[in-house]
Amino acid sequence: MTYVVSESCIKCKYTDCVDVCPVDCFHAGPNFLVIDPDECIDCTLCVAECPVEAIYAEDDLPADQHHFIALNAELSKVWKVIVEKVDAPADADEWAKVKDKLKLLER
Repeated sequence: MTYVVSESCIKCKYTDCVDVCPVDCFHAGPNFLVIDPDECIDCTLCVAECPVEAIYAEDDLPADQHHFIALNAELSKVWKVIVEKVDAPADADEWAKVKDKLKLLER
């Protein structure tokens, strides 16, 4: 089992999770983070750090978010690893509770 970043992260992109990851499995895109399933060691440290509760164990991912398993795997192969926390976008708090953001994902 691995961990998956879900839709809640889109346009929020808080990077608190990156600071606690012992294996540097996070990758950053323009407005979203993903977890490389081949690097994740299932330590769970990132889950509690996410202020928008966007990270789930693969088995606990809500049914309407299952497509994020493949999306995390795909994008982790093309986006660069992020190893240090950076500032969230200025409007991140405004996007935190918005639903149906997949169409806003920038690749």
